[in-house]
Amino acid sequence: MLWSPYTYLTLLVVAVLAVVLWHRNLACRELANRIANETCGEAQVQLLDGTVAFSRFGAGRDTRGRLAVLRNYVFDYTDNGMNRYQGFVVLRGLNLEAVGLAPAVHH
Repeated sequence: MLWSPYTYLTLLVVAVLAVVLWHRNLACRELANRIANETCGEAQVQLLDGTVAFSRFGAGRDTRGRLAVLRNYVFDYTDNGMNRYQGFVVLRGLNLEAVGLAPAVHH
């Protein structure tokens, strides 16, 4: 079966878009990891598992009103080696939208 040139062109475009999306997701994850590490360092807590986990994504608008992808990541940390808490990082494109740690619980 022979495919038309348009089929090959369509497949090429899809492949290029997939590579670009994959590369962008890697860049976002690296940024989220860096933000989680810095946030834990500033709060004097220990980041557990050494990485963030992708939580979800959605669409939103950036400061100029353009459509942007929101990516949410979660990470675990400890304040004393026994307690495990969860923090989060939200990125709008490659910009930090929000970062947070669980409220401190005192027993």
